[in-house]
Amino acid sequence: MTRATLILLLVLSVGAGGCGIAESLAGGGEVVRVYSGRHYDLEEAFEEFAGETDTSVEFLFGGDAELRERLRTERENTLADLFMTVDAANLEIAASEGLLQPIDSETLDEVVPEHLRHPGGLWVGLSKRVRTIMYHPDRVDPSELSTYEDLADPKWKGRLCMRNSTNVYTQSLVASLIAHHGYDEALEVVSGWVANETEIIANDIRILETIAAGGCDVGITNHYYLARLLEEDPEFGVKPFWANQDGRGVHVNISGAAVTLNADDPQLAGDLIEWLATDGQEAFVYGNHEYPVNPEIEPPPLIRQWGDFKEDPLNASEFAALNADAIRLMNEAGYD
Repeated sequence: MTRATLILLLVLSVGAGGCGIAESLAGGGEVVRVYSGRHYDLEEAFEEFAGETDTSVEFLFGGDAELRERLRTERENTLADLFMTVDAANLEIAASEGLLQPIDSETLDEVVPEHLRHPGGLWVGLSKRVRTIMYHPDRVDPSELSTYEDLADPKWKGRLCMRNSTNVYTQSLVASLIAHHGYDEALEVVSGWVANETEIIANDIRILETIAAGGCDVGITNHYYLARLLEEDPEFGVKPFWANQDGRGVHVNISGAAVTLNADDPQLAGDLIEWLATDGQEAFVYGNHEYPVNPEIEPPPLIRQWGDFKEDPLNASEFAALNADAIRLMNEAGYD
């Protein structure tokens, strides 16, 4: 199959499934094909890989559920060598549905911490997304803050903003509470958030903007959304607080990748994943102000100033596997 024909087939398949627009970054004779549920800040990393390895990278973007359905439907006829997405639960669903194959890589075992990799090698985290407490520095003394669980205390009544229950990051945070405390105790925590008349907002940026405007005092968001706002306005009036530092550590989710079950070239797909975790790690994380999984790589400058933090060592596959329980719990608690 020629490269031109491959691109045409990608475009036709996109048109049939509504998954987005296929793109191609020219390299050499070899081609690695990526289905990506991560919709931004990939081009620079892929361009560097293509240039350094003389390999072409072809990719299309789509929703996570859409891409998984495409992989199920295409089966051995899939064009995808690599599946890339955000949130460990999305990767775990793909693994549980038999859409992935193990990556056997000593390099990844060395540079990616164990809790950010699937125990069976079916997927690997490539960047860290810290979901933590955000606060208005003029309305909250950081000494008042401590843990996710403490936000259920009545002292926060009418002062909280949080993301909606359908958001995968909210689901993963609640799933981590279940993993650490058990279902019943986690239900008490989430019910406490609800009892505090938490304002539910369907966008992390809007949560931060609401805090800055005084609409609430405290919220929970992914760290890089604050970094984006600070990049635009260094005086933006919200600060991060690393949750649970005297205990298990702050909740960390991932953006990650996996080799598809029916990849035409699983070795090349694995090579790309290894490169993104090593030589390409900076290019992968810096564009979105994410934290590197590779401890040898410094975090981007803007977030480096926030200092170090203790992170929850819970394996991402464990809270990902509790996703359905987290959804059920939030429904039971009346969390919207």
